[in-house]
Amino acid sequence: MTSMMPVEISPELLTRFSRFDRPGMPPPAPDAWAESFSGEDYCRTLKEVGRHPDETLALYLHIPFCPGRCLYCGCNTTVTHNSQRIDSYLDALEREVGMVGDAIGTGRDVLQLHVAGGTPNYLNDAQLTRLVELVSSRFRILPETDASIECDPRRTSAGQLELLHALGFRRVTLGVQDLEPRVQRSIGRIQSIDLVRDVYWMAREIGFDSIGFDLIYGLPEQTAASFQSTLDAVIEMAPDRVACFGYSRGTSLAMHQHAIDIHRLPDDMERQRLFEQAVKSFLASGYVWVGLDTFVLDTDELAIAQDEGRLGHNCIGYTTMKADNTIGLGTGAAGEVHGHCVQNEPNLAIWEAMIERGEFPIARGHLLNPTDRRRREAIGYLICNLELPLELAEGCFDEEYRRLAAYASDGLVDVEDNKLRITPTGRYLLRHLCTEHEAYFAWDRARWHFSRSL
Repeated sequence: MTSMMPVEISPELLTRFSRFDRPGMPPPAPDAWAESFSGEDYCRTLKEVGRHPDETLALYLHIPFCPGRCLYCGCNTTVTHNSQRIDSYLDALEREVGMVGDAIGTGRDVLQLHVAGGTPNYLNDAQLTRLVELVSSRFRILPETDASIECDPRRTSAGQLELLHALGFRRVTLGVQDLEPRVQRSIGRIQSIDLVRDVYWMAREIGFDSIGFDLIYGLPEQTAASFQSTLDAVIEMAPDRVACFGYSRGTSLAMHQHAIDIHRLPDDMERQRLFEQAVKSFLASGYVWVGLDTFVLDTDELAIAQDEGRLGHNCIGYTTMKADNTIGLGTGAAGEVHGHCVQNEPNLAIWEAMIERGEFPIARGHLLNPTDRRRREAIGYLICNLELPLELAEGCFDEEYRRLAAYASDGLVDVEDNKLRITPTGRYLLRHLCTEHEAYFAWDRARWHFSRSL
């Protein structure tokens, strides 16, 4: 297994590159998308998938509901305490699944299934069971399907975890964010370390194949000392995977983020140092750094895949089994279907109304041309394999390749005859390097903003 030693990033580099992904810079909407991409266009695209039964499928299901709103959240969520409201959503979701099944054909195998939100485990047992059954009524969920779900530890019980395991979920991700009480109070999400630890060990005892944690750096009141306490506690529990995201402030779309005092946020330099802390702590504890911001145990399939140069990435995340098509289901869900990037209507009421009329609830889409595909392949390869072969750039985006090569003078890349390789220092600034392909990298950032559960 290839290992990486932590490095120190100079203040000069941090000052130059800290402009990207800092608070106050929400993910931009990808300009290449067409708002005129319609439900009829999507239906035709799905029927093309139906004509290729050998193409593999992944399903992303978005459950937007939460019992309360966390102040840092930038996701597509709806706060409700009405269980019937969730039942109505499942009614509409069942109709959407049926419409997709009619278009591509019933009974297609599912390679990957991911349920996110919102708070998917806010659903009660009957609703969770119905969710899986409505998918299974049109698709085949196999024992080898990579089925995962994101859960809020505060809404989790042993009985619920047992049910999720019985329903076929083998991977669970817990929204931990930060374990220090002062930070938790500042973001409106109180969950003790004892609670998180209890839920983690319940999941272990029940037998989930993989347990992941989500952490966030750059939150209000976070300090080097407080964040290290969180890192130490997480490493002691030893989850299989940890995603460590930077807090992104986008108050134009998430007005509730105004409740966070910007003067209590770490500055750009402090944010980067917090992430460096995470890198050093995880690498020193037997984890492997995967892609941009994920750490996995060195025995994890993602670590092995990255080491062997076969790691993939899709709308769901990093994967060893990337499907040919990813179908998004639910309000705001994104997908990649037969050469098209598509996104459902993020407004819940409009999404439901469109389904009630028998329309595919598509908000926008984009058909990838050959150049788009090459660029996306290049970005994915760069993120997953930490290098960019010259053959992926030649005759398509030579200028971007030259701009990336110019970072050799900063020690961020090594230039070889037939490829660029990201250096250990460049690894910390990989997200910035990806912006040399800004228009196409924006798709993934926008998808994350509307779809990711925290």
